[in-house]
Amino acid sequence: MSKLQERAKVARMRMEHRAAAEPVQLFLPGMEAFVRAMPNHIARSSLFAPVARGRKRFYNEEPLITRSDVVLTYTGEQLDESQADVALQLIYEARCIPLGVPIRINRAAFLRAIGRSTGKHDYEWLHRVMKAFYKASFIIEVKRQDGSTKYCVGDTKAFRIVADLDYDADNERYTVTLDPRWRQLFENQEFALIDWNKRLQIGRGQDMAKALQRLIAASADPVQAYAMSWLKDKMQYASPMRKFREAVAAAAEELKRVGVISRGEIDVGRRGNAQLVLWITRARASG
Repeated sequence: MSKLQERAKVARMRMEHRAAAEPVQLFLPGMEAFVRAMPNHIARSSLFAPVARGRKRFYNEEPLITRSDVVLTYTGEQLDESQADVALQLIYEARCIPLGVPIRINRAAFLRAIGRSTGKHDYEWLHRVMKAFYKASFIIEVKRQDGSTKYCVGDTKAFRIVADLDYDADNERYTVTLDPRWRQLFENQEFALIDWNKRLQIGRGQDMAKALQRLIAASADPVQAYAMSWLKDKMQYASPMRKFREAVAAAAEELKRVGVISRGEIDVGRRGNAQLVLWITRARASG
């Protein structure tokens, strides 16, 4: 039995190494100029959260908050919603090039695409984000209803948001390579389509609204309810629940202002626990 298990482990390792090395095309239905995409299991997790820069922490192979059918183990600095914007744009930049093939990115054009300025501060910020993406790694295991493993990415070969990174100072551009295994996270239409124009309209300091927008996009349900206790953990919110309720209410109002939702309220669910209920405005459906 031990020999069979060892052979199976070696086979999985070879398959993952092969998947990480072979370029593959990423085709996402609905991915247009005004839409960005993120795998559902990432959008629902605390990998990106509305955390202030001074309150970030470093994770060392620690499980993140996500759904019960997913285990996401992360190593790296806590990532915030501005970094989620960078990840969304990187995936968009890779839409026409096979994953695993280097992409050339002009840093000024990239910053403008995510709604930022092109001053020295922004260039330095983008460089820090790119390095954080390259240094960070995670393992994601998705399970079936019976508890068996549907797939696991990053277990035998590190999976990074950015697999390879180079900066050409003379031409002011990055050469970025995304891991081909990103395709596996997007398979079976398990991805969120995010209205990019509305995301860019979300006001400064409204990162919680951005986090809710990504979460909402991971479901096609027109009315969505989330336990406040789970949301608080997912958003890595350290202050008391009273303040979190105020912040969530403000975020819902911001999403209503930009047209992501038509209504949002905090009420009591069937089990007597507080929940956030959102009525979604569907100009487009998520994948």
